[in-house]
Amino acid sequence: HASLLPRWRGAAPIQRAIEAGDAQTGVTIMQMDAGLDTGAMRLAESVAIADDDSAATLHDKLASIGARLIVQALQSPPGALAGTPQPAHGVTWAPKLGKAEAPIDWREAAATIERRLRAFDPFPGASATLSGEAIKCWRGRVEDGEGSPGTVLGVDAQGVRVGCGRGVLRLVEMQRAGGRRAEARTVAQSLGLETGMRFETPTD
Repeated sequence: HASLLPRWRGAAPIQRAIEAGDAQTGVTIMQMDAGLDTGAMRLAESVAIADDDSAATLHDKLASIGARLIVQALQSPPGALAGTPQPAHGVTWAPKLGKAEAPIDWREAAATIERRLRAFDPFPGASATLSGEAIKCWRGRVEDGEGSPGTVLGVDAQGVRVGCGRGVLRLVEMQRAGGRRAEARTVAQSLGLETGMRFETPTD
């Protein structure tokens, strides 16, 4: 399982760990039982979550660890890996991701939104809406400053600065519907983005 059980039992442990801002995650080899990721733990290994890790890059790191650990488990003599029951405390759940989570709520803190961009890459992709068009936002950077949530505070060669509920998020990689992922400044030019324009919030 792609987490350090019992944290993040469920379908989307990689994404939820990034979204929550966890400093580390890992892989647990467990004995299957009737519960949802509740079996006794046989092996576990942790890995740090980098500040720029997306769900895709972290998946690859964990896949490498998991492949090595499962081989170790299968090659171990019978009884060599004693099962350790999962502790009753520290249980969290990682529900499956859905497209309904994609829209960005700019009233949230910039740091929260930035983590969600990485957690939702490649699926479902965090999206900002401008004049009814959903625009994927793939990478961003938290910056100091303040501004009305969803309002474009500036567009330059480094990206698009957008006000949030706390702080500012500079979008650095975006994608229009039917287009390709590109530098935010390139997408901004095609959209005609200017200072003062405003991305919609999910409740607008």
